[in-house]
Amino acid sequence: MAKTLPDRPRAILVGVQLPGVTDEAHAADLAELKRLVHTLGFDTVGTLSQRRQRLANGTVLGSGKLKELAALTGGSGVIPSGAQGRASKAREKWEAEADADPEAGTEAAGDTGVEAEAPPDEDDDATDLDLEATAIEPGPKPTVVVVDHELSPSQLRNLERATGAQVLDRAGVIVDIFHRHAKSHEARMQVEIARLNYLAPRLRESSGGSERQQGRGSGDSAVELDRRKIRDRLAELREGLAAIQKDQDQRRYARRDQLRVALVGYTNAGKSSLMRALTGSAVLVADQLFATLDTTVRAMQPETRPRILVSDTVGFIQKLPHDLVASFRSTLDEALEASLLLYVVDASDPTWAAQLEVTRTVLREIGAEVVPSKLLFNKVDRLDAAAQEALKAAHPDALQLSAHRPDDVAALRREIIAFFEASMVEADLVIPYARQARIGEVYEHTTVVSQAYDETGSRLRVRGLPGAIARLTRSLQE
Repeated sequence: MAKTLPDRPRAILVGVQLPGVTDEAHAADLAELKRLVHTLGFDTVGTLSQRRQRLANGTVLGSGKLKELAALTGGSGVIPSGAQGRASKAREKWEAEADADPEAGTEAAGDTGVEAEAPPDEDDDATDLDLEATAIEPGPKPTVVVVDHELSPSQLRNLERATGAQVLDRAGVIVDIFHRHAKSHEARMQVEIARLNYLAPRLRESSGGSERQQGRGSGDSAVELDRRKIRDRLAELREGLAAIQKDQDQRRYARRDQLRVALVGYTNAGKSSLMRALTGSAVLVADQLFATLDTTVRAMQPETRPRILVSDTVGFIQKLPHDLVASFRSTLDEALEASLLLYVVDASDPTWAAQLEVTRTVLREIGAEVVPSKLLFNKVDRLDAAAQEALKAAHPDALQLSAHRPDDVAALRREIIAFFEASMVEADLVIPYARQARIGEVYEHTTVVSQAYDETGSRLRVRGLPGAIARLTRSLQE
């Protein structure tokens, strides 16, 4: 008898269209969020949007739209007033600041760990335009609400209490996907650092929020002890990651004279497919966001002399949490130290221009904008002839290809080889007979144009990068 697969959790997406965000960009953000949610294992059964001047202080949405969302999830639509508060000077100070500046109070509320009722925005429904919500698919009520913004801890808790559903923000979804997809020891450590940094301010007080732990610490609350554990774990992870990164730096140093190409771009732009086509490696290729997180380095096939190494880096996405960018800094160093960056763009995506800008922005943050680069429009087999001509007119120097067409991959390979050959020089090397074992090193890092022998040893005419030839010359003279 076949097993019945458990039903996937049903989720509803929530978005707020802020000033300066076009209808097309807002729709693209929600479509991307839907793919993220699907990758996480949820089924999206509807979306709900509102156009506002800013996010509501405590609940993101206006009061009317919040009740509409709660009706879909089975919640009350209001934040219960029975939240336990602490009579302290710090609390009184925050409340005074919140009255003077409502936006300033939101973040401060999250820091206290107290589920305080947010002050209502009385003019929300009078000044904001509600966008039409999509019809909810028939079935059980959604149990998950996913918001297309990063929420403060208090906003997240207030939404959960008003809707009666689990609430996730965009950053939390991305962090969870990274957590599930990380495979290597380094990637798991990097993701855990980002995940702990995300969770630490969102730890919740127990129902007896001011109670002391019995027999532990010196009267610290449970949440304070948990935060201390997180700080200790973060220190341990950073120490272990530093050791791994030192080893990575040594490997990169050993490859310093080799020709390196890094594939960079938006997630699901087809980098892994290109990696497989260029190198013949069995890297994971899947039609999902963040299918691969680990940097893979392989030699281009058929192998050239000198060898050309190709690396597939982690993909980027809109609103990528800062902690993830910081955690994957060592991975992004592959792009910084590459000889050539290939910006891979999904030409079939209508928002490819915004995606390309996201990639360039992140790489600018690490200083990789100075690395020579080439623009690749991938998946052009999904475009008609007119669209391909328009791309060519707008970006005449870019290469259009499909990773699934061998002729296109061969053309890309020729472009890469031509790029490196343009910077190569020729030189003569003499290898004494006593050092003939070093000849393999010469063949690995240069192209041997000719070889002759005399009384001093082997005389080789080689072609390669100036740095590689200079290093070989020094090592043969030692």
